[in-house]
Amino acid sequence: MWKKNFDPHITLVFVLIPLITFSHLQLAQATTLESALNAYKYTVIGGCFLQMIFMFTTFSLCRIHLNRWLKLLFMLVSTLVFLSALTIGKKDWYYKNAYLEQNGSSYVLVKEYGVMHSVFYILVCVYFIMSLGAIIYAFLRKNQISRKILVLLFLPELVCMLSFFGGRRAFSQIELLPAAYIFVQMMYLAIVYRISLYDVTETAVETMAESGSAGFVTFDLDRCYLGSNETAKEIFPELNDLTVDLSLRNNQKLWELFSPRLDAFESHPENSAENQFHYEKDDKIYSCSIEWLSGGKHKRGYQIFIEDDTTDQAYIKLLDGYNSDLKTEVEAKTANLVEMHNNLVLSMATMIESRDNSTGGHIRRTSEGVRLLINAMKSLPEPPEGYPMNEEFCRNLIKAAPMHDLGKIAVDDDILRKPGRFTPEEFEIMKTHAAEGARIVHEILKATDDRSFHVIAENVAHYHHERWDGSGYPDKLKGEKIPPEARIMAIADVYDALVSKRVYKDSMSFEKANNIIMEGMGSQFDPALEPVYLAAKPELEAYYEESESSG
Repeated sequence: MWKKNFDPHITLVFVLIPLITFSHLQLAQATTLESALNAYKYTVIGGCFLQMIFMFTTFSLCRIHLNRWLKLLFMLVSTLVFLSALTIGKKDWYYKNAYLEQNGSSYVLVKEYGVMHSVFYILVCVYFIMSLGAIIYAFLRKNQISRKILVLLFLPELVCMLSFFGGRRAFSQIELLPAAYIFVQMMYLAIVYRISLYDVTETAVETMAESGSAGFVTFDLDRCYLGSNETAKEIFPELNDLTVDLSLRNNQKLWELFSPRLDAFESHPENSAENQFHYEKDDKIYSCSIEWLSGGKHKRGYQIFIEDDTTDQAYIKLLDGYNSDLKTEVEAKTANLVEMHNNLVLSMATMIESRDNSTGGHIRRTSEGVRLLINAMKSLPEPPEGYPMNEEFCRNLIKAAPMHDLGKIAVDDDILRKPGRFTPEEFEIMKTHAAEGARIVHEILKATDDRSFHVIAENVAHYHHERWDGSGYPDKLKGEKIPPEARIMAIADVYDALVSKRVYKDSMSFEKANNIIMEGMGSQFDPALEPVYLAAKPELEAYYEESESSG
């Protein structure tokens, strides 16, 4: 009836009751005061400790957590009461006075109670009330607790209390408490039987083991063979040659099969992929999984659970073939959709650019500038702190760069195409393109599954005119509050504006543009990007020289 997760309090019940019952027998047969007192001292175990164990068991079976410090307090109080009972005949803590009185052919112990005896009665009442409260609470609030077990817990408590407080008054010549304890044992045997039925995991494993639908092999921590069922021996006939308690090394084939898997499991027991493997034999495929062999809270060895997985594996292979074809087709169609989407966005950006007063090519050049800055960042021994230089971030930023000025579609042509400087009022209208661009990008990408690209594209459009010192627009973000993708975009955007020819200005020399960019580090641009810009500078100049020469 013992299970690895069996409540040890139930075992203590069966240990204590025979001792207490024997003490009651000794007390009933006592003919001297000394023998009566010695016997009585050990009957106190029933009230001090047995009732406490009843309460602990009740809380455990009702699945109500009892704080360990509260358990320790109960144990200390019970121990103090029991120790005070051991002083009977020497101190007046428990009994002030006691003597034997002959009643016919038997003797009755007559007592004058002390303070600790009152504490003893209070303690017994507390244990009973708490146990009763736990049973009522579980009955009303916990539908996963067996009602039959709750009844089986309630009956012993009730019988013990009636016998403890009312038995001697009803039958002066008969001590009913030992009979009540025997009844308790009978009820707890019934509880144990019910527990074994409700332990779904244990029952299922035992059923599978007996039915032969699954194989089991167990080894201790030293890789010594402990045992296996017949199903496992049919799958691995070499198990018949192993001797219990001897090393798995005695069979080379099994050692080479199991030992590496046990090593992997021991290194990463939480990795389910490492703890499962397949074994093929006679056109069958067996799924083998490794788990700890536990004894209570301690790991005692390994257990290998084996199931016939042939049907599932054949189905998986069929699905894999189908999924592979489907994946190829989906990837092709997805690539087409992505390309169409990118071309649509690029066309939209180009259309907007055609309304601007630039000489054209701003989108293409800034996108290339972003790519060169990212390549330079990758080439550094350590990228600047706060920049997520993973492939996804880099790819998404390069793809998002053409979308940074989409908001200009909302700016009036008279302002957008003005050949000279903006008036303060016109500049305020021009600045609205950043927030408007973020809104447009959000609407375009709100249905996309690529959430990271959506966020980066929206940030690039929204914040590429923010400045490191907080004097930019539209939100006057400062320092690291500006998203890293927008900080990179800002350098590419400004650099292109400086070295490119516009209808209202000539192109600036690389040297002068470089001076302006460097002066802006720490005010307009993130100073952490200075080494990135310097690393990209030769490539940027070469690219713009080639762009200018190619017209």
